Amino acid sequence: MRNYPVAAFGLSLVLFLACLILSAEARAQSSPVEAARRPVLVELFTSEGCSSCPPADALLQQLEQQQPVPGAEIIAIEEHVDYWNHDGWIDPFSSPEWTQRQQTYAALLKEDSYTPEVVVNGRRHFVGNNAQRAKLEIENAVGGLKTEVTIASGREGSKGSQQFSVSVGKMERKTADDVAEVWLAVTEDGLHSSVSLGENAGHVLHHVATLRSLHKIG
Repeated sequence: MRNYPVAAFGLSLVLFLACLILSAEARAQSSPVEAARRPVLVELFTSEGCSSCPPADALLQQLEQQQPVPGAEIIAIEEHVDYWNHDGWIDPFSSPEWTQRQQTYAALLKEDSYTPEVVVNGRRHFVGNNAQRAKLEIENAVGGLKTEVTIASGREGSKGSQQFSVSVGKMERKTADDVAEVWLAVTEDGLHSSVSLGENAGHVLHHVATLRSLHKIG
């Protein structure tokens, strides 16, 4: 596990993060049974250069696939930071954007960044391979503030593209000044690497819900 120092951030980044916490807790169109489950965003900050990260990667995969917490729809995002890349192995899925995102959380939560780190609903963080703590924090997050976001598919575009629309319901605000932004996270399953250098040399690492892009769409 490696600590990463907290950097100073302007107010705009902190506000961006607060908005994202509210807007990312989305619920897509679903059956009545599925609608009873409340979405919980579980972000894992990880790296292929970190020897304590593979168990956290496996735990995130288990949480997403098994959905073991009653009442929770776990939305997993695996974010590969880049500050391990100078230790012999360059993580092909790492990005300075995800490092900056982790630093933003560190500034908001007033804690240092480290790997593996899990952040639940943008409010609680802990060591990412702690399965018991993960389930506890997800259970606690089920009753938190939610803003309903509905995603509906539209007509097919050219070259196999697909259009869709996003609608945001009434915001449940903590204060009258709260505003929301809608962000689209694109993740990819089934990625893996045969690591030849660094702390995980000789291992094949598998990933789930790996973050590939993150953009504000409204």
